[in-house]
Amino acid sequence: MSRPDPRFFESAAATTLGALAELAGVACDAALAARPIEAAAVLARADARSISFLSDRRLADLAKTTEAAACFVTEKEQALLPEGCVALVTRAPEGAWALAAERMHRPKRLDPAAPQIHPEALIEAGAVIGHGVVIGARAQIGAGTWIGPHAVIGPGVAIGRGCEVGAGAVIGCALIGDRVRLGAGVVIGEAGFGVTAGPAGLIDKPQFGRVIVQDGVSIGAQTCVDRGAYEDTVIGENTKIDNLVQIAHNVVIGRNCVIAGHCGLSGSAVLGDGVQLGGRVGLADHVVIGDGARLAAAAGVMRDVPAGETWCGIPAMPVRQFFREVAWLTRAASRKDGGAES
Repeated sequence: MSRPDPRFFESAAATTLGALAELAGVACDAALAARPIEAAAVLARADARSISFLSDRRLADLAKTTEAAACFVTEKEQALLPEGCVALVTRAPEGAWALAAERMHRPKRLDPAAPQIHPEALIEAGAVIGHGVVIGARAQIGAGTWIGPHAVIGPGVAIGRGCEVGAGAVIGCALIGDRVRLGAGVVIGEAGFGVTAGPAGLIDKPQFGRVIVQDGVSIGAQTCVDRGAYEDTVIGENTKIDNLVQIAHNVVIGRNCVIAGHCGLSGSAVLGDGVQLGGRVGLADHVVIGDGARLAAAAGVMRDVPAGETWCGIPAMPVRQFFREVAWLTRAASRKDGGAES
């Protein structure tokens, strides 16, 4: 699907390649300026009516086979594009695309003129809605679900049956399964942190993905789960997440994982099934943590962790290696101190 999920995002009417190029401050061949554009998409999802961008040489293979109508690209890499894909040459392809994407797609907002519970919301019998709850258009709440006071459920959000949503929780751009427990003040589906260079300085990159929370998940108070940049952020069945955890965009967490408080998972990190993270663990972006791996408290993980292993330290390493190095350092420091005293 080249367009963001219409339950959560509004797409503008088709515009022209020339208009988007002008918006981004990029030159466009006049003979091609009238070409219609309906969506802004990443290379892997772009179709013949989409505009995309290439800013990472590692995506060269995708660029060579993209179906995009046009692509923002640097002068050096425009030769990677296939015949038929218009090269829009710029020093900042991602920033130019971000401006075009915000013109094409925007998150749906709660209607300030509508009642607190929108008449188009679908609430099954047996759901309990607390005082001051706001529910957007076409949101769905399953039977037996309890929504705490002053929670905000955005347009199009689906919450399954038998769930608990704590007071003051804010949920948007999300599909939530059955028997999910969300603590007070949880924020799900906000834009992930993404910044790029624009024509006049730093700009926020649009985030067009969703959050998928599968059955039986628990998420503690004040935890934040960002929606994906274009792919989804996913939390697998029966995973348990503590209070005050940050889960960034495009993170994928497997089933039956345990994540303790104050952990931070950077964008596009992947956790297999049964992973355990101690308190204050930090994961770098794009790292892969194998099935059943365990990370000790305060570990700083900069590289992939194989399945079943236990790592600790900063930078994190296998636990036996860590303690060997600590023992060596302790002995070396002791010898040095002894020599100084003699």
